Amino acid sequence: MEITVRALWTLVHGMAFGGLYLLACSGAVVELGRRYAPAAASPITARDETFLRVYFIAMTVLAWLTVLSGAYIVYPWYRALPPAAAAHLANYPQRLLLSNPATAAWHSLGMEWKEHVAWLTPISITMATVVFLRYKREIKNHPLLRNAVLCFVVVSFLAAALAGFFGAEIDDHAPVRGGAILHLMQGGHS
Repeated sequence: MEITVRALWTLVHGMAFGGLYLLACSGAVVELGRRYAPAAASPITARDETFLRVYFIAMTVLAWLTVLSGAYIVYPWYRALPPAAAAHLANYPQRLLLSNPATAAWHSLGMEWKEHVAWLTPISITMATVVFLRYKREIKNHPLLRNAVLCFVVVSFLAAALAGFFGAEIDDHAPVRGGAILHLMQGGHS
């Protein structure tokens, strides 16, 4: 079993960083609603506060890792220009998509949206994290602020989900390939 370095980075960017981030967002919404709602049954403990503080920081790091790995590692491989006489475009995903009218929209709409909307993810979760770190338990006493934090977590989730959808579809039609081949395990001989 083998994988190329570029395919591995695409996998890490989308499934490891991005997928984990999407899962973490749902947990953040549930915990903010459950623990910090004005009508929450149990008081917020120091342990709850510490957990959510670490959780939000980890989410912020994941969001930035996802966007930065996409923008500065995977994206340049996606946009690589083929040599003038290249007939085979498999290693040039953008040009491969644009070469077929049936897939051109995946670049012109999908990638163009993905490039821009993905940046809303770390920006909005960073804002939510900073506000949460500033107000901690007191956020329960400020419902408008708590709702703003919830709103920005949801905006971050939706931006990540939209970028992830477009990324998965683009990778399905024109995967980023190339680079060194990593041998993950040797096949058995019969």
